[in-house]
Amino acid sequence: MKKIFSLTLLLTIILSGFAFASGQTEVPLGSEENPIIWSFVPSGEMERVAAGAQAVADMLHDETGLFFETNVATEYAGVIEAMSSDPPEAHMASLATFAYVMAAERGVAKAELVSVRYGSPTYNGQIMVRADSGISSVSELNGKTFGRPDPLSTSGWIIPMLTMRGAGVDPDTGLAGVVDAGSHDGVVAAIYNGDVDAGASYVDARTRIEEDYPDVMEKVVVIAVTENIPNDGVQFIPGLDADVKAQIVDALLVIAATDEGKDALKTAYQWNELERHGDDFYDPFRQVLQAAGLSIDDLNK
Repeated sequence: MKKIFSLTLLLTIILSGFAFASGQTEVPLGSEENPIIWSFVPSGEMERVAAGAQAVADMLHDETGLFFETNVATEYAGVIEAMSSDPPEAHMASLATFAYVMAAERGVAKAELVSVRYGSPTYNGQIMVRADSGISSVSELNGKTFGRPDPLSTSGWIIPMLTMRGAGVDPDTGLAGVVDAGSHDGVVAAIYNGDVDAGASYVDARTRIEEDYPDVMEKVVVIAVTENIPNDGVQFIPGLDADVKAQIVDALLVIAATDEGKDALKTAYQWNELERHGDDFYDPFRQVLQAAGLSIDDLNK
């Protein structure tokens, strides 16, 4: 009997060791060996976004004891793909409005927090040109080149595209070309430098490059401002443990109320505060798309 017991114990130890060597041993999410991955979109200059994101993650670790890894994707779609992968390559994200709605439709993201800028959980987009361009209205953009941060940017492309259509400019055939600048800052710089005739960003991305271009507010002028758009925020994959998610959300709200936290959030995304809002907060934006006769698939081509 002892021999059978010893053999069974030995076999168990061997199998356990094999499982560990094969990577099958489950390491808790949020541990140092298996950190929670928070992906950010390239809203502004990537080094600045990355620095602010890492500072917030460090404060989150101090508040929760959980370990986090942050990254800034090169494009919005990359974050959605990371949340869609199996296993997930991102467990939480800060997606812009349209990118979030797309991710939610895929069933890979759920909103929990929405950012507040200048006292509002909504923001606006702006269409800009050089002051010396001779362009004073959106209807004059036919035959012009247009800069956008990313194809999935709500304020930098989706809503301005609908605005152009409403003004008689077909974004697909009426423009001389569309240039992906990689960030809102990049769009402003491209207009300033004459690389594109016009472009769009959030209001007011011009201030982000004033240090390098002191006269940007005079050289780059706004010819149209969009309707209100729900802000970006913090979203999670549906499969994340509810207690872990609640712990992170509560900690972020605490961090956002501190001076240090405000500085880090402002550095990353110009967030002043965070508010609790779920998926239904984005319904008005969905209604705008429906009223325009467009679907998520139509805009993701």
